[in-house]
Amino acid sequence: MERKIKLSRDQVQHFVNVTSKCDFDIDIYYNRYVVDAKSFLGVYGLDFSRPLYVSYNGYHRELEELLRECAIAC
Repeated sequence: MERKIKLSRDQVQHFVNVTSKCDFDIDIYYNRYVVDAKSFLGVYGLDFSRPLYVSYNGYHRELEELLRECAIAC
């Protein structure tokens, strides 16, 4: 599954905390720059002025709620 989100620097710690609870791989990326969504330094190093894409295969209720809050129109 892939979701398009907008994330701010203030939201990074919460985002990483939620993704770290998931037992499946989660990537966050833009263009060809891909990082592990469970890595604080990786996520914090992204360009937050751009729309970001989250790619994952699994379900976690808290993750779905977070992605819904951060979602932007496609």
